[in-house]
Amino acid sequence: MKVAVGSDHRGFEAKQVIRAIITQMGHECTDFGTGDNHPVDYPDLAYVTAGAVSRGEVDRAILICATGLGMSIAANKLDGIRAALCHDELTARISRDHNDANVLCLSGDQITEVLLRKIVEAWLDTEFSGGRHQRRVAKITAIEQGADPRKVKVKNG
Repeated sequence: MKVAVGSDHRGFEAKQVIRAIITQMGHECTDFGTGDNHPVDYPDLAYVTAGAVSRGEVDRAILICATGLGMSIAANKLDGIRAALCHDELTARISRDHNDANVLCLSGDQITEVLLRKIVEAWLDTEFSGGRHQRRVAKITAIEQGADPRKVKVKNG
């Protein structure tokens, strides 16, 4: 799997740890920056990193800022992005299993390295289950396209 990573200055240290986790798990990692802990604006990094997912250049992405909130908000503005802010293994698994999240957003300030590893591993290892959840993801896509989600029909969902 191809996984992009991006962070602002507050997420830089956590991003270094995440890059190692991704490669240790046998995935390809592309780093979209930032390259140090000098101040940068998180929307810029969310745009280029999540944009790689939106364009199909990578399969998934992980974004890190101080809280993960700003990255999540910015990434979710891009077409086809389902960015999830996760703080534990459960939310990481459910974001993939139920919501088919393709961008994981994390706090660089609030998560220990041990928990960071558990979250990233859970998120990368969990597949989308489909079924009734496919119908719901299709409705999210409809909203993104300006359509009424109540009119979406998905077979076997």
